[in-house]
Amino acid sequence: MDIVRNAALDKKGEDFAAIDVRERTILADAFAIVSGRSRIQVRSIAEAIAKAAQESGAPPVRTEGYADGGWILIDLGSVIVHVFTPEQRAFYNLERLWSPLPQRTAQSS
Repeated sequence: MDIVRNAALDKKGEDFAAIDVRERTILADAFAIVSGRSRIQVRSIAEAIAKAAQESGAPPVRTEGYADGGWILIDLGSVIVHVFTPEQRAFYNLERLWSPLPQRTAQSS
């Protein structure tokens, strides 16, 4: 995850978040989410992450969304990276969708 975070932050990615999803899906162990201010910056962040992963010996399994640039998904096997424009990130709100559910406490009547 450090490789992903560092590559994203080197390209001025914003609001980096990591979510442990091991208990919720078999797709990956974690999701990394980061924003870029524009589609150009989103592509630049995604390229930097893919290059850093390749150099570390864990090349991306696949990449989706590069042509549009509003939401780029990079599958690194155990980590799935989501690079968004702010508008796309707010719309899909993956943090809310995938974060652990809050514990409910019993309320007395």
